[in-house]
Amino acid sequence: MTSKTTSQSYLYIAVFTSGMTTLAVELSASRLLGSVFGTSNIVWANVIGLILLYLTVGYFIGGWWADRSPFPATFYRILIWGAFLSALIPLVARPILTSAASAVVGAEAGLAIGSFLAVLILFSAPVTLLGCVSPFAIRLAVTDVNSAGKISGRIYAISTLGSLLGTFLPTLFLIPEIGTFRTFLLFAGLLYAVGLFGLGRVQGLKALFWLWIPLVIALLTVWALNGPLRSPIAGATLLYEKESAYNYIQVQQDAAGNRYLYLNEGQGIHSQWSPDTVADGHRTWSFFLTAPYFNTPPYAPENVHSLAIIGLAAGTIARQYTAVYGNIPIDGIEIDPGIIEAGALYFDMNAEYMPNLTVYAEDGRYMLGRLGTYSVIAIDAYRPPYIPWHLTTAEFFQEVRDHLEENGVVAVNVGRTNTDRRLVDAMTATLLQVFPSVHAMDVPNSFNTILVATRQPTTSANLADNLSQLSPDASPLLYDALVWGVNQLTPVHASDLVFTDDRAPVETLVDSLVLNFLFSGGVDQLAN
Repeated sequence: MTSKTTSQSYLYIAVFTSGMTTLAVELSASRLLGSVFGTSNIVWANVIGLILLYLTVGYFIGGWWADRSPFPATFYRILIWGAFLSALIPLVARPILTSAASAVVGAEAGLAIGSFLAVLILFSAPVTLLGCVSPFAIRLAVTDVNSAGKISGRIYAISTLGSLLGTFLPTLFLIPEIGTFRTFLLFAGLLYAVGLFGLGRVQGLKALFWLWIPLVIALLTVWALNGPLRSPIAGATLLYEKESAYNYIQVQQDAAGNRYLYLNEGQGIHSQWSPDTVADGHRTWSFFLTAPYFNTPPYAPENVHSLAIIGLAAGTIARQYTAVYGNIPIDGIEIDPGIIEAGALYFDMNAEYMPNLTVYAEDGRYMLGRLGTYSVIAIDAYRPPYIPWHLTTAEFFQEVRDHLEENGVVAVNVGRTNTDRRLVDAMTATLLQVFPSVHAMDVPNSFNTILVATRQPTTSANLADNLSQLSPDASPLLYDALVWGVNQLTPVHASDLVFTDDRAPVETLVDSLVLNFLFSGGVDQLAN
Protein backbone atom coordinates (compact mmCIF):
# COMPACT_ATOMS: atom_id res chain seq x y z
CA MET A 1 0.00 0.00 0.00
CA THR A 2 1.47 3.37 -1.00
CA SER A 3 1.90 6.31 1.36
CA LYS A 4 -0.75 8.22 -0.61
CA THR A 5 -3.24 5.36 -0.22
CA THR A 6 -2.49 5.12 3.50
CA SER A 7 -3.01 8.86 3.94
CA GLN A 8 -6.31 8.74 2.09
CA SER A 9 -7.48 5.77 4.15
CA TYR A 10 -6.73 7.65 7.35
CA LEU A 11 -8.57 10.64 5.93
CA TYR A 12 -11.64 8.44 5.61
CA ILE A 13 -11.25 7.34 9.24
CA ALA A 14 -11.17 11.02 10.24
CA VAL A 15 -14.29 11.78 8.19
CA PHE A 16 -16.11 8.78 9.69
CA THR A 17 -15.24 9.85 13.24
CA SER A 18 -16.27 13.43 12.53
CA GLY A 19 -19.65 12.35 11.15
CA MET A 20 -20.18 10.09 14.15
CA THR A 21 -19.30 12.89 16.58
CA THR A 22 -21.57 15.39 14.83
CA LEU A 23 -24.71 13.28 15.27
CA ALA A 24 -23.66 12.18 18.74
CA VAL A 25 -23.37 15.84 19.73
CA GLU A 26 -26.80 16.59 18.26
CA LEU A 27 -28.51 13.67 20.03
CA SER A 28 -26.68 14.41 23.26
CA ALA A 29 -27.68 18.07 22.96
CA SER A 30 -31.35 17.14 23.13
CA ARG A 31 -30.69 15.13 26.30
CA LEU A 32 -28.53 17.87 27.80
CA LEU A 33 -31.34 20.38 27.37
CA GLY A 34 -34.10 17.86 28.05
CA SER A 35 -32.94 17.30 31.62
CA VAL A 36 -34.06 20.86 32.39
CA PHE A 37 -36.30 22.08 29.55
CA GLY A 38 -37.98 18.83 28.52
CA THR A 39 -38.13 17.30 25.04
CA SER A 40 -41.05 19.13 23.46
CA ASN A 41 -41.21 19.96 19.76
CA ILE A 42 -39.87 23.44 20.57
CA VAL A 43 -36.72 22.00 22.13
CA TRP A 44 -36.19 19.55 19.27
CA ALA A 45 -36.85 22.20 16.62
CA ASN A 46 -34.31 24.54 18.19
CA VAL A 47 -31.69 21.82 18.55
CA ILE A 48 -32.08 20.42 15.04
CA GLY A 49 -32.55 23.81 13.37
CA LEU A 50 -29.54 25.45 14.95
CA ILE A 51 -27.31 22.38 14.46
CA LEU A 52 -28.21 22.46 10.76
CA LEU A 53 -27.49 26.20 10.65
CA TYR A 54 -24.08 25.70 12.26
CA LEU A 55 -23.30 22.86 9.84
CA THR A 56 -24.32 25.03 6.89
CA VAL A 57 -21.92 27.74 8.00
CA GLY A 58 -19.26 25.08 8.49
CA TYR A 59 -19.65 23.76 4.96
CA PHE A 60 -19.08 27.24 3.54
CA ILE A 61 -16.14 27.99 5.81
CA GLY A 62 -14.63 24.55 5.27
CA GLY A 63 -14.61 24.91 1.51
CA TRP A 64 -13.13 28.41 1.71
CA TRP A 65 -10.56 27.36 4.29
CA ALA A 66 -9.45 24.28 2.32
CA ASP A 67 -8.70 26.36 -0.77
CA ARG A 68 -6.53 28.77 1.24
CA SER A 69 -4.72 26.24 3.41
CA PRO A 70 -4.94 22.84 1.66
CA PHE A 71 -2.68 21.08 4.11
CA PRO A 72 -3.31 17.94 6.19
CA ALA A 73 -1.95 19.70 9.29
CA THR A 74 -4.67 22.33 9.03
CA PHE A 75 -7.30 19.61 8.60
CA TYR A 76 -6.21 17.71 11.69
CA ARG A 77 -6.03 20.88 13.77
CA ILE A 78 -9.65 21.50 12.84
CA LEU A 79 -10.49 18.06 14.25
CA ILE A 80 -8.55 18.76 17.44
CA TRP A 81 -10.24 22.12 18.02
CA GLY A 82 -13.63 20.61 17.20
CA ALA A 83 -12.98 17.88 19.77
CA PHE A 84 -11.84 20.35 22.41
CA LEU A 85 -14.85 22.62 21.98
CA SER A 86 -17.23 19.62 21.90
CA ALA A 87 -15.79 18.46 25.23
CA LEU A 88 -16.28 21.95 26.64
CA ILE A 89 -20.03 21.94 25.87
CA PRO A 90 -21.24 19.85 28.83
CA LEU A 91 -18.63 21.27 31.18
CA VAL A 92 -19.51 24.91 30.52
CA ALA A 93 -23.20 24.06 30.24
CA ARG A 94 -23.31 22.34 33.64
CA PRO A 95 -23.36 25.49 35.82
CA ILE A 96 -25.71 27.18 33.33
CA LEU A 97 -28.11 24.25 33.45
CA THR A 98 -27.91 24.07 37.24
CA SER A 99 -29.05 27.70 37.39
CA ALA A 100 -31.67 27.01 34.76
CA ALA A 101 -33.04 24.07 36.75
CA SER A 102 -33.58 26.35 39.73
CA ALA A 103 -35.12 28.98 37.45
CA VAL A 104 -37.56 26.48 35.93
CA VAL A 105 -38.68 25.29 39.36
CA GLY A 106 -39.02 28.91 40.48
CA ALA A 107 -40.77 29.92 37.23
CA GLU A 108 -38.13 32.56 36.46
CA ALA A 109 -38.91 32.68 32.76
CA GLY A 110 -36.21 35.17 31.74
CA LEU A 111 -33.37 33.26 33.34
CA ALA A 112 -34.64 29.92 32.06
CA ILE A 113 -34.98 31.16 28.46
CA GLY A 114 -31.62 32.90 28.62
CA SER A 115 -29.95 29.73 29.88
CA PHE A 116 -31.60 27.72 27.10
CA LEU A 117 -30.24 30.07 24.44
CA ALA A 118 -26.81 30.22 26.08
CA VAL A 119 -26.46 26.46 25.94
CA LEU A 120 -27.54 26.37 22.30
CA ILE A 121 -24.95 29.03 21.46
CA LEU A 122 -22.28 26.81 23.04
CA PHE A 123 -22.81 24.40 20.14
CA SER A 124 -22.08 26.98 17.45
CA ALA A 125 -18.27 26.80 17.37
CA PRO A 126 -17.72 23.01 17.64
CA VAL A 127 -20.50 22.09 15.22
CA THR A 128 -19.35 24.71 12.74
CA LEU A 129 -15.85 23.21 12.88
CA LEU A 130 -17.28 19.73 12.38
CA GLY A 131 -19.12 21.06 9.35
CA CYS A 132 -15.76 22.11 7.89
CA VAL A 133 -14.45 18.54 7.87
CA SER A 134 -16.15 17.00 4.81
CA PRO A 135 -15.43 19.81 2.28
CA PHE A 136 -11.88 20.08 3.61
CA ALA A 137 -11.40 16.32 3.29
CA ILE A 138 -12.66 16.39 -0.30
CA ARG A 139 -10.12 19.10 -1.14
CA LEU A 140 -7.30 17.00 0.30
CA ALA A 141 -8.44 13.74 -1.28
CA VAL A 142 -9.06 14.98 -4.80
CA THR A 143 -5.86 15.01 -6.84
CA ASP A 144 -7.46 14.34 -10.22
CA VAL A 145 -10.54 16.24 -11.32
CA ASN A 146 -11.75 13.16 -13.17
CA SER A 147 -12.20 11.35 -9.84
CA ALA A 148 -13.71 14.32 -7.96
CA GLY A 149 -17.28 12.99 -8.09
CA LYS A 150 -16.31 9.50 -6.95
CA ILE A 151 -14.21 10.75 -4.04
CA SER A 152 -16.81 13.33 -2.96
CA GLY A 153 -19.52 10.67 -2.93
CA ARG A 154 -17.29 8.30 -0.99
CA ILE A 155 -16.45 10.92 1.65
CA TYR A 156 -20.07 11.92 2.17
CA ALA A 157 -21.09 8.24 2.32
CA ILE A 158 -18.43 7.51 4.94
CA SER A 159 -19.42 10.60 6.93
CA THR A 160 -23.07 9.52 6.82
CA LEU A 161 -22.17 6.02 7.99
CA GLY A 162 -20.41 7.61 10.93
CA SER A 163 -23.49 9.74 11.58
CA LEU A 164 -25.59 6.57 11.61
CA LEU A 165 -23.43 5.10 14.36
CA GLY A 166 -23.48 8.44 16.18
CA THR A 167 -27.28 8.32 16.15
CA PHE A 168 -27.71 4.90 17.75
CA LEU A 169 -24.75 4.63 20.12
CA PRO A 170 -25.62 7.59 22.41
CA THR A 171 -29.37 7.00 22.47
CA LEU A 172 -29.50 3.25 22.90
CA PHE A 173 -26.36 2.50 24.86
CA LEU A 174 -24.01 5.23 26.03
CA ILE A 175 -26.33 7.80 27.64
CA PRO A 176 -28.19 5.19 29.74
CA GLU A 177 -24.88 3.59 30.77
CA ILE A 178 -22.52 6.53 31.35
CA GLY A 179 -24.74 9.64 31.15
CA THR A 180 -24.95 12.60 28.79
CA PHE A 181 -21.88 14.46 30.06
CA ARG A 182 -19.56 11.49 29.74
CA THR A 183 -21.04 10.64 26.35
CA PHE A 184 -19.98 14.09 25.15
CA LEU A 185 -16.50 13.54 26.55
CA LEU A 186 -16.20 10.08 25.01
CA PHE A 187 -16.98 11.19 21.47
CA ALA A 188 -14.86 14.30 21.85
CA GLY A 189 -12.03 12.08 23.07
CA LEU A 190 -12.31 9.79 20.05
CA LEU A 191 -12.24 12.76 17.67
CA TYR A 192 -9.30 14.26 19.53
CA ALA A 193 -7.34 11.00 19.31
CA VAL A 194 -7.94 10.73 15.56
CA GLY A 195 -6.93 14.36 15.05
CA LEU A 196 -3.82 14.12 17.22
CA PHE A 197 -2.63 10.89 15.60
CA GLY A 198 -3.20 12.35 12.15
CA LEU A 199 -1.31 15.51 13.07
CA GLY A 200 1.51 13.37 14.43
CA ARG A 201 1.73 11.62 11.05
CA VAL A 202 2.43 14.89 9.27
CA GLN A 203 4.20 16.94 11.97
CA GLY A 204 5.92 14.38 14.12
CA LEU A 205 6.78 15.38 17.70
CA LYS A 206 5.37 18.88 17.20
CA ALA A 207 1.93 17.34 17.65
CA LEU A 208 2.74 16.74 21.33
CA PHE A 209 2.02 20.43 21.90
CA TRP A 210 -1.70 19.57 21.81
CA LEU A 211 -1.48 17.33 24.87
CA TRP A 212 -2.52 20.33 26.95
CA ILE A 213 -6.13 19.71 25.84
CA PRO A 214 -6.85 16.52 27.81
CA LEU A 215 -5.23 18.05 30.89
CA VAL A 216 -7.52 21.09 30.72
CA ILE A 217 -10.59 18.91 30.10
CA ALA A 218 -9.68 16.64 33.04
CA LEU A 219 -9.41 19.60 35.41
CA LEU A 220 -12.66 21.11 34.19
CA THR A 221 -14.40 17.74 34.50
CA VAL A 222 -13.48 17.43 38.15
CA TRP A 223 -14.85 20.93 38.74
CA ALA A 224 -18.00 20.80 36.61
CA LEU A 225 -19.25 17.32 37.40
CA ASN A 226 -19.05 17.75 41.15
CA GLY A 227 -22.52 17.36 42.64
CA PRO A 228 -25.99 16.73 41.17
CA LEU A 229 -27.40 18.70 38.26
CA ARG A 230 -30.40 19.76 40.35
CA SER A 231 -30.00 20.29 44.09
CA PRO A 232 -32.61 18.72 46.38
CA ILE A 233 -35.42 20.90 47.66
CA ALA A 234 -34.80 22.67 50.97
CA GLY A 235 -34.49 20.18 53.82
CA ALA A 236 -34.48 17.13 51.54
CA THR A 237 -31.81 14.51 50.93
CA LEU A 238 -30.89 13.12 47.53
CA LEU A 239 -31.28 9.33 47.67
CA TYR A 240 -30.95 8.41 44.02
CA GLU A 241 -29.84 10.05 40.79
CA LYS A 242 -29.65 8.43 37.39
CA GLU A 243 -29.80 9.33 33.74
CA SER A 244 -31.83 6.72 31.90
CA ALA A 245 -32.54 6.34 28.20
CA TYR A 246 -35.57 8.61 28.64
CA ASN A 247 -35.19 10.79 31.74
CA TYR A 248 -32.99 12.43 34.31
CA ILE A 249 -34.25 10.74 37.50
CA GLN A 250 -34.00 11.88 41.10
CA VAL A 251 -35.43 10.42 44.32
CA GLN A 252 -35.46 12.83 47.24
CA GLN A 253 -36.46 12.27 50.86
CA ASP A 254 -37.73 14.98 53.18
CA ALA A 255 -37.14 15.25 56.94
CA ALA A 256 -40.30 13.24 57.69
CA GLY A 257 -39.08 10.29 55.61
CA ASN A 258 -41.40 10.91 52.65
CA ARG A 259 -39.87 10.10 49.27
CA TYR A 260 -40.57 11.87 45.99
CA LEU A 261 -39.76 11.03 42.39
CA TYR A 262 -38.63 13.94 40.24
CA LEU A 263 -37.93 13.77 36.51
CA ASN A 264 -35.97 16.06 34.23
CA GLU A 265 -36.74 19.70 34.98
CA GLY A 266 -38.28 18.80 38.36
CA GLN A 267 -41.53 20.60 37.59
CA GLY A 268 -43.70 17.99 39.21
CA ILE A 269 -43.69 15.08 41.64
CA HIS A 270 -44.27 11.89 39.66
CA SER A 271 -44.58 9.48 42.59
CA GLN A 272 -44.72 9.72 46.36
CA TRP A 273 -43.98 7.23 49.14
CA SER A 274 -44.56 7.66 52.87
CA PRO A 275 -43.30 5.30 55.57
CA ASP A 276 -46.53 5.13 57.61
CA THR A 277 -49.36 5.70 55.12
CA VAL A 278 -50.38 5.38 51.49
CA ALA A 279 -52.30 8.67 51.59
CA ASP A 280 -50.86 11.40 49.38
CA GLY A 281 -52.24 14.59 50.90
CA HIS A 282 -54.92 14.89 48.20
CA ARG A 283 -52.47 14.98 45.35
CA THR A 284 -53.28 13.73 41.87
CA TRP A 285 -52.96 9.99 42.53
CA SER A 286 -55.76 9.53 45.08
CA PHE A 287 -58.27 11.02 42.62
CA PHE A 288 -57.78 7.94 40.45
CA LEU A 289 -59.40 5.93 43.27
CA THR A 290 -62.70 7.71 42.60
CA ALA A 291 -62.95 6.73 38.93
CA PRO A 292 -65.16 3.59 39.15
CA TYR A 293 -67.64 5.32 41.48
CA PHE A 294 -69.03 7.40 38.64
CA ASN A 295 -70.90 4.23 37.68
CA THR A 296 -74.58 3.91 38.58
CA PRO A 297 -75.04 3.40 42.37
CA PRO A 298 -74.79 1.35 44.38
CA TYR A 299 -71.20 0.63 43.35
CA ALA A 300 -69.15 -1.34 45.86
CA PRO A 301 -65.37 -1.84 46.13
CA GLU A 302 -65.71 -5.53 45.28
CA ASN A 303 -66.78 -4.50 41.76
CA VAL A 304 -63.21 -3.39 41.04
CA HIS A 305 -61.54 -6.53 39.70
CA SER A 306 -58.44 -5.26 37.93
CA LEU A 307 -56.46 -2.18 36.98
CA ALA A 308 -54.12 -1.12 34.19
CA ILE A 309 -51.88 1.93 34.57
CA ILE A 310 -50.27 3.67 31.62
CA GLY A 311 -47.56 5.84 33.12
CA LEU A 312 -46.83 3.71 36.17
CA ALA A 313 -43.88 5.85 37.33
CA ALA A 314 -42.82 4.54 40.77
CA GLY A 315 -46.19 2.98 41.55
CA THR A 316 -48.14 5.40 43.77
CA ILE A 317 -51.47 4.64 42.06
CA ALA A 318 -50.78 0.90 42.20
CA ARG A 319 -49.87 1.13 45.88
CA GLN A 320 -53.09 2.98 46.72
CA TYR A 321 -55.27 0.60 44.71
CA THR A 322 -53.64 -2.35 46.48
CA ALA A 323 -54.29 -0.73 49.87
CA VAL A 324 -57.96 -0.13 49.04
CA TYR A 325 -58.91 -3.15 46.93
CA GLY A 326 -56.46 -5.80 48.09
CA ASN A 327 -54.31 -7.88 45.78
CA ILE A 328 -56.33 -7.33 42.62
CA PRO A 329 -54.34 -7.91 39.41
CA ILE A 330 -52.60 -4.69 38.34
CA ASP A 331 -50.71 -4.28 35.09
CA GLY A 332 -48.40 -1.27 35.18
CA ILE A 333 -46.88 0.07 31.96
CA GLU A 334 -43.87 2.37 32.23
CA ILE A 335 -41.66 3.08 29.23
CA ASP A 336 -38.57 3.93 31.29
CA PRO A 337 -36.73 0.99 32.93
CA GLY A 338 -34.75 3.51 35.00
CA ILE A 339 -37.94 4.69 36.70
CA ILE A 340 -38.98 1.09 37.32
CA GLU A 341 -35.64 0.49 39.01
CA ALA A 342 -36.09 3.54 41.24
CA GLY A 343 -39.61 2.40 42.11
CA ALA A 344 -38.40 -1.03 43.17
CA LEU A 345 -35.60 0.41 45.30
CA TYR A 346 -37.32 3.32 47.03
CA PHE A 347 -41.12 3.08 46.56
CA ASP A 348 -41.93 -0.55 47.47
CA MET A 349 -42.77 -1.27 43.83
CA ASN A 350 -41.56 -4.85 44.00
CA ALA A 351 -42.78 -8.39 44.52
CA GLU A 352 -42.31 -8.23 48.30
CA TYR A 353 -44.76 -5.38 48.84
CA MET A 354 -46.96 -5.57 45.70
CA PRO A 355 -47.02 -9.18 44.45
CA ASN A 356 -50.19 -8.35 42.49
CA LEU A 357 -48.37 -5.84 40.27
CA THR A 358 -46.96 -6.88 36.90
CA VAL A 359 -44.68 -4.25 35.39
CA TYR A 360 -44.05 -3.80 31.66
CA ALA A 361 -41.24 -1.60 30.37
CA GLU A 362 -42.98 -0.68 27.13
CA ASP A 363 -44.81 2.12 25.37
CA GLY A 364 -48.27 2.41 26.87
CA ARG A 365 -50.35 2.23 23.71
CA TYR A 366 -48.34 -0.63 22.25
CA MET A 367 -48.48 -2.71 25.42
CA LEU A 368 -52.14 -2.12 26.22
CA GLY A 369 -53.08 -3.67 22.89
CA ARG A 370 -51.44 -6.90 24.03
CA LEU A 371 -53.14 -7.14 27.42
CA GLY A 372 -56.61 -8.09 28.65
CA THR A 373 -59.65 -6.23 30.00
CA TYR A 374 -59.88 -4.16 33.18
CA SER A 375 -62.31 -2.50 35.55
CA VAL A 376 -60.22 0.68 35.47
CA ILE A 377 -57.55 2.01 33.13
CA ALA A 378 -55.54 4.91 34.57
CA ILE A 379 -53.53 7.11 32.21
CA ASP A 380 -50.93 9.21 33.98
CA ALA A 381 -48.28 9.43 31.27
CA TYR A 382 -47.87 13.08 32.11
CA ARG A 383 -44.62 14.97 31.65
CA PRO A 384 -45.43 18.49 32.83
CA PRO A 385 -46.96 20.13 30.99
CA TYR A 386 -47.12 17.66 28.08
CA ILE A 387 -48.97 14.43 27.37
CA PRO A 388 -47.66 12.10 24.63
CA TRP A 389 -49.85 12.88 21.65
CA HIS A 390 -50.47 9.25 20.72
CA LEU A 391 -52.18 8.76 24.10
CA THR A 392 -54.71 11.53 23.41
CA THR A 393 -56.46 10.48 20.19
CA ALA A 394 -59.92 9.14 19.50
CA GLU A 395 -58.38 6.02 17.97
CA PHE A 396 -56.36 5.38 21.12
CA PHE A 397 -59.40 5.80 23.36
CA GLN A 398 -61.30 3.35 21.18
CA GLU A 399 -58.52 0.86 21.96
CA VAL A 400 -58.88 1.73 25.65
CA ARG A 401 -62.64 1.14 25.48
CA ASP A 402 -62.06 -2.28 23.96
CA HIS A 403 -59.96 -3.20 27.00
CA LEU A 404 -62.59 -2.20 29.58
CA GLU A 405 -65.17 -4.39 31.27
CA GLU A 406 -68.85 -3.66 30.74
CA ASN A 407 -68.85 -1.10 33.59
CA GLY A 408 -65.24 -0.10 33.06
CA VAL A 409 -63.91 3.45 33.29
CA VAL A 410 -60.82 5.30 32.14
CA ALA A 411 -59.23 8.13 34.13
CA VAL A 412 -56.79 10.56 32.48
CA ASN A 413 -54.54 13.16 34.08
CA VAL A 414 -54.65 16.38 32.01
CA GLY A 415 -52.88 19.71 32.47
CA ARG A 416 -54.43 23.17 32.62
CA THR A 417 -53.97 26.55 34.26
CA ASN A 418 -56.39 28.46 36.46
CA THR A 419 -57.68 30.38 33.44
CA ASP A 420 -56.92 28.19 30.42
CA ARG A 421 -58.68 24.84 30.10
CA ARG A 422 -58.28 24.34 26.35
CA LEU A 423 -56.40 21.05 26.70
CA VAL A 424 -58.99 19.73 29.16
CA ASP A 425 -61.79 20.78 26.80
CA ALA A 426 -60.11 19.17 23.77
CA MET A 427 -59.52 15.94 25.69
CA THR A 428 -63.15 16.00 26.79
CA ALA A 429 -64.29 16.37 23.18
CA THR A 430 -62.01 13.52 22.13
CA LEU A 431 -63.20 11.18 24.88
CA LEU A 432 -66.83 11.92 23.97
CA GLN A 433 -66.15 10.55 20.50
CA VAL A 434 -65.82 7.12 22.15
CA PHE A 435 -67.50 7.22 25.58
CA PRO A 436 -71.07 8.34 26.41
CA SER A 437 -70.13 10.32 29.54
CA VAL A 438 -67.11 12.29 30.74
CA HIS A 439 -66.61 13.87 34.19
CA ALA A 440 -63.92 16.19 35.58
CA MET A 441 -62.29 16.80 38.95
CA ASP A 442 -59.77 19.61 39.48
CA VAL A 443 -56.93 18.53 41.74
CA PRO A 444 -56.51 21.23 44.42
CA ASN A 445 -53.34 23.33 44.57
CA SER A 446 -52.20 22.05 41.20
CA PHE A 447 -52.58 22.50 37.46
CA ASN A 448 -54.12 19.05 37.00
CA THR A 449 -57.60 17.86 36.09
CA ILE A 450 -58.64 14.22 36.23
CA LEU A 451 -61.05 13.32 33.43
CA VAL A 452 -63.10 10.17 33.93
CA ALA A 453 -64.91 8.57 30.99
CA THR A 454 -67.36 5.73 31.61
CA ARG A 455 -68.32 2.95 29.25
CA GLN A 456 -71.96 3.21 30.36
CA PRO A 457 -73.99 6.46 30.40
CA THR A 458 -73.48 8.08 33.81
CA THR A 459 -73.92 11.36 35.67
CA SER A 460 -71.55 13.24 37.97
CA ALA A 461 -74.15 12.93 40.75
CA ASN A 462 -73.35 9.21 40.88
CA LEU A 463 -70.12 9.99 42.70
CA ALA A 464 -71.90 11.60 45.66
CA ASP A 465 -74.59 8.90 45.67
CA ASN A 466 -71.98 6.14 45.83
CA LEU A 467 -70.19 8.01 48.60
CA SER A 468 -73.39 8.16 50.64
CA GLN A 469 -73.91 4.40 50.20
CA LEU A 470 -70.32 3.42 50.92
CA SER A 471 -70.02 0.71 53.55
CA PRO A 472 -68.68 1.82 56.96
CA ASP A 473 -66.10 -0.94 56.57
CA ALA A 474 -64.68 0.62 53.42
CA SER A 475 -61.11 1.88 53.41
CA PRO A 476 -60.69 5.34 55.00
CA LEU A 477 -58.38 6.18 52.09
CA LEU A 478 -61.20 5.47 49.63
CA TYR A 479 -63.73 7.43 51.67
CA ASP A 480 -61.40 10.43 51.86
CA ALA A 481 -60.71 10.27 48.12
CA LEU A 482 -64.43 10.20 47.31
CA VAL A 483 -65.11 13.17 49.59
CA TRP A 484 -62.42 15.17 47.84
CA GLY A 485 -63.60 13.97 44.45
CA VAL A 486 -67.14 15.20 45.11
CA ASN A 487 -65.84 18.55 46.37
CA GLN A 488 -63.60 19.01 43.34
CA LEU A 489 -66.15 18.13 40.65
CA THR A 490 -66.24 20.70 37.88
CA PRO A 491 -68.46 20.99 34.78
CA VAL A 492 -67.03 19.66 31.53
CA HIS A 493 -67.00 21.59 28.29
CA ALA A 494 -66.17 19.97 24.99
CA SER A 495 -64.30 22.12 22.48
CA ASP A 496 -64.49 21.84 18.70
CA LEU A 497 -61.01 20.31 18.62
CA VAL A 498 -60.85 16.51 18.53
CA PHE A 499 -57.48 14.76 18.59
CA THR A 500 -57.01 12.00 16.02
CA ASP A 501 -54.08 9.88 14.89
CA ASP A 502 -53.97 12.05 11.78
CA ARG A 503 -54.06 15.38 13.62
CA ALA A 504 -53.27 15.80 17.30
CA PRO A 505 -51.72 19.25 17.88
CA VAL A 506 -51.23 18.56 21.59
CA GLU A 507 -47.82 20.21 21.93
CA THR A 508 -48.90 23.28 19.95
CA LEU A 509 -51.87 23.70 22.26
CA VAL A 510 -49.77 23.20 25.38
CA ASP A 511 -47.09 25.61 24.14
CA SER A 512 -49.78 28.25 23.72
CA LEU A 513 -51.19 27.43 27.15
CA VAL A 514 -47.76 27.86 28.77
CA LEU A 515 -47.07 31.16 26.99
CA ASN A 516 -50.47 32.54 27.97
CA PHE A 517 -49.79 31.47 31.54
CA LEU A 518 -46.44 33.27 31.65
CA PHE A 519 -47.67 36.45 29.96
CA SER A 520 -50.80 36.68 32.13
CA GLY A 521 -48.97 36.74 35.46
CA GLY A 522 -48.80 32.99 36.00
CA VAL A 523 -45.41 33.30 37.69
CA ASP A 524 -47.05 35.40 40.40
CA GLN A 525 -49.65 32.65 40.85
CA LEU A 526 -46.88 30.15 41.51
CA ALA A 527 -45.17 32.49 43.93
CA ASN A 528 -48.36 32.80 45.92
